[in-house]
Amino acid sequence: MSLSSQQKTELAKAPAVSIIVISYNTCEMTLKALETTYAETRETPFEVIVIDNASTDGSAEALNAQYADKAKVMCLNENLGFAAANNLAAKDASGEFLLLLNPDTEVLDGAIDKLMAFADAYPEAGIWGGRTLFADRSLNPTSCWTNMSLWSLTSQALGFSSMFRNSSFFNPEGMGSWDREGIRQVDVVTGCFFLIRRDFWNSLGGFDKAFFMYAEEADLCARAAKAGAKPMVTSEATIIHHGGASETVQSDKLVRLIKAKMTLIYKHFPATTRGLAMWLMKLWPLSRYLAHLILAKFGRHSSKESLAVWKSVWDRRDIWSNVSD
Repeated sequence: MSLSSQQKTELAKAPAVSIIVISYNTCEMTLKALETTYAETRETPFEVIVIDNASTDGSAEALNAQYADKAKVMCLNENLGFAAANNLAAKDASGEFLLLLNPDTEVLDGAIDKLMAFADAYPEAGIWGGRTLFADRSLNPTSCWTNMSLWSLTSQALGFSSMFRNSSFFNPEGMGSWDREGIRQVDVVTGCFFLIRRDFWNSLGGFDKAFFMYAEEADLCARAAKAGAKPMVTSEATIIHHGGASETVQSDKLVRLIKAKMTLIYKHFPATTRGLAMWLMKLWPLSRYLAHLILAKFGRHSSKESLAVWKSVWDRRDIWSNVSD
């Protein structure tokens, strides 16, 4: 059956990728992310879906004023969190691919076009990501990770992963010795620049609602790997990722992060090692608290500030230490 001219026109207009941006109190950065997305994506038909998670900084008004005629803008009355908001946006997507793009990013040098070409060249990956830089163009190594292990948790608890950040042995999750150049298969592609086929996303059920913010992409990548995916990243597709823009209170960020990692351990570690892994995760904030307590007593000024942060985290251990189905 041949297509009518109208059907051909509609097919030509169909977006190859739905770009999803979740905004929360990052008004100026979100506008910059959208500006660079439109300016730097020249070869790929795309649509943009923006969800504002009940921001209080004027984001909703600015997004509607500047992008209501270009993008699908949804402004919520409550903060659903990163995972649930992406799930909501994905339901409204029509592209063959979904690209999750953080609001605190800037698209450089056709990065989305290059990431789409990368996906076309390596379809077996199932999930694709690029390289991230800080605003000064120095490497931001948080674009990808390896899975947690008993050794990585031990190294983190003992402070080795921080002291020897550039060592892949002592900082295995962060692949410390890799400069992020070239193409590589990884365990986890970070959600700041995360490409996946929409039908694969749907078959996986999207992000798990157990995650509010942080580690949801690690969980999804783990489930995707069980389904045969081999996530990959390329340095050809490069963006700026400022990082941490929506989470301004360090202790709150750490509480959310540790809670998410505890949930990840509970879901994906085998029963034989799960208890030990969770104990090592609990040891991380405790060891930081005690270390800064000792250093602060010897007059180290920076430790006095860090002590307050880690004490707040440890005092809230009832929030992050208990996870269940």
